[in-house]
Amino acid sequence: MTEKIELTDGYKINRVINGCWQLSEGHTIKNDLDFGDVMRAFHMLTERGFTTFDCGDIYTGVEEFLGKFVLELKNGSGVSPADIQIHTKYVPDLDMLDKVDFQYTEKIIDRSLKRLNRDVLDMVQFHWWDYDVPGCVETAGYLCRLKEKGKIRNISVTNFDTAHLAELVDAGIPVVTSQTQYSVFDRRPEKGYLDYLKQHHIPMLCYGTLSGGFLAERWIGKKMEEPETRSQVKYMQVIEDSLGWDGYQQLLLILKEIADKYGVGISQVASRYILSQEGVGAAIIGVRNSRHVEANMGIFSFELSEEDIQRIRSFLKQYPTVEGEPFQQERTVGSKYRSIMWMNLSEEE
Repeated sequence: MTEKIELTDGYKINRVINGCWQLSEGHTIKNDLDFGDVMRAFHMLTERGFTTFDCGDIYTGVEEFLGKFVLELKNGSGVSPADIQIHTKYVPDLDMLDKVDFQYTEKIIDRSLKRLNRDVLDMVQFHWWDYDVPGCVETAGYLCRLKEKGKIRNISVTNFDTAHLAELVDAGIPVVTSQTQYSVFDRRPEKGYLDYLKQHHIPMLCYGTLSGGFLAERWIGKKMEEPETRSQVKYMQVIEDSLGWDGYQQLLLILKEIADKYGVGISQVASRYILSQEGVGAAIIGVRNSRHVEANMGIFSFELSEEDIQRIRSFLKQYPTVEGEPFQQERTVGSKYRSIMWMNLSEEE
C-alpha cells in the first residue's frame, strides 16, 4: 500500500519517493553497489505502486541508469514509462553561475531528456549555489520558457532558503515543491521555512529523512565508526550539532519502543514522523538494493498516534539543531558542511 499526493491538476506522486543519490559515483566511498540488484529493486518498487523517482543532473551516472530502466519498461509488460514519475534537478556549477544563459540551460535540460529517455521532464528542481552571483531569478525564468516549449512539466526548487524562494515566488515562478533536508536531527525547516511553504501551498519534499542510515537498529549501543559514505560524513556532523552521540542513542531507544509497538523498524517510525509534519508532501528514501523495497512498503503499514508524535517531539525539543536556515551552513565559506559539498559536477558532454 502506498500514499499519494496531487501536486498539480492531474499530476500525483508517491509520499515516499525512490531516492537515487546513493547510486551516484560521488556518494559511495566503497564501490560495492550491485546495479543488477538495484534494477530489480526499481521493478519491484514500481510493481508495488512506488512509481516516483528522484535524481539529479549532477548525480554522476544516475540519469543514464534511470534511462535504462525506462527502456526496460518500454520493452516489458505491466508498468509503462508513462506510469512513473522522474524528478531531476538543474544545478549549474558554481564556476558557471555568472555565465548561465538560456542556451546553456536548454542544453542541460536537453541532456537530461536524452539521458532519461523522456520526451518531457516531469519535474526539474532548480538550485543556485551562490546568491551573491546575480542571475538566480532569471535562470528560473529560463526554466519557465522551457516549460512553455513542452520540455518541462513542473518547476520546483531544491536547497533554497526562505528569502530567495520568496524572490522566485514574487517573480511569478510557478514553484510546485521545495526539496529540503529534514529529519529528527536536522530540524532547520521548522525555524520558519515550513511556515512559508504552508502559506504558499508549496509541499516540502524531504531528503535525509533516514540520515545516511543512522536511523536503524544496528546503531543501538554502537560507538561512532568510520563513515562508509559521503552521506554518513555529513550526518555525523549533523548529529554532532544536534543531539550528540549520547542523545542520538537515547532517541534510538525511544524510536525502537514505538517501532516494536507497531511491528515495524526504527527507519519506518522516523520516516512516518517526518511525513506526519504539516506541510510535508513526501520523503525521499534512498534505494541501494532490493532489500529496501519491503522496508519502504512498511512505512504505510501503520499510523503514529498523536501520543507517539508528541513523545518524539518533546524529546527533540531538549536539543538544538543545526544553526541557520536550510542549507545555510552548506553555503557558508569555511563551514564544515560546505567542505564536503561538490559544487562543480555538471560537465558538459
